[in-house]
Amino acid sequence: MTLKQISIIFILALLISCGGNNKEQEIEMPEDAIEIPTREDWVVDDTDFEISEVIGELEQRLIDAGLVDVEEVIPGIFVDLKYSTSDNFFGKDVYGDLTRCYVQPQVAEMLKKAHNKLQEEYPDLTFLVYDGVRPQSVQQILWDELDKPDSIKPLYVADPKVGGLHNYGVAVDLTLANAETGEALDMGTPFDFFGYPAYPDREKQMLREGKIKPEHVKNREILRKVMKHGGFTGIGSEWWHFNAYSRKEAAEKFGMVK
Repeated sequence: MTLKQISIIFILALLISCGGNNKEQEIEMPEDAIEIPTREDWVVDDTDFEISEVIGELEQRLIDAGLVDVEEVIPGIFVDLKYSTSDNFFGKDVYGDLTRCYVQPQVAEMLKKAHNKLQEEYPDLTFLVYDGVRPQSVQQILWDELDKPDSIKPLYVADPKVGGLHNYGVAVDLTLANAETGEALDMGTPFDFFGYPAYPDREKQMLREGKIKPEHVKNREILRKVMKHGGFTGIGSEWWHFNAYSRKEAAEKFGMVK
């Protein structure tokens, strides 16, 4: 129904209501007048409306598994899912249309506690999250795509048959960023850099060798401090990776996300 047709109907209705009970009053119909629509004519076909956001199959599985979107729990953080881009160790997009980061609800609350601590001490900083839950199906893709012998693949990616903490939704990869712009702080290496400069356990050695700078270590220490406050623990080989639970605890509390 066009706007012109709706306008004509409105005018007709107004004229009829103003006519009261004067039966002798006649109303001259416009030449292009249309019939007053029936009730059925006003039924809206929702296919005429564009749906701004469509939840993909993978994201729906995460929601059905009880996981939560970290941006809904923690306002003011930024998310850049690296595995929804080619900017990762594998150079491939394995998440497809998934752009939101999901974790277990308890993990989201822990991350919120860490973020509150960060904002309290460094109000100009926030989190930039790179990855959260990684379903076992996606883990299998990474495992299959890694061009390494199976014997050394676990050094780079968890065996999907065993599963890693990302597969349970209890691990998060993140960095610090400017709270206004979302620009990441310089941590000395990019995300998914596999080498000693990214190892927290090798920072003193890397400083001596000039592979990283004191400012890089300072930024990492801020990240580690607030994440520890939230109840997370880091690992020795990736400055960006933090676990909310041990593997044993994760297996007891949560099922592996398929």
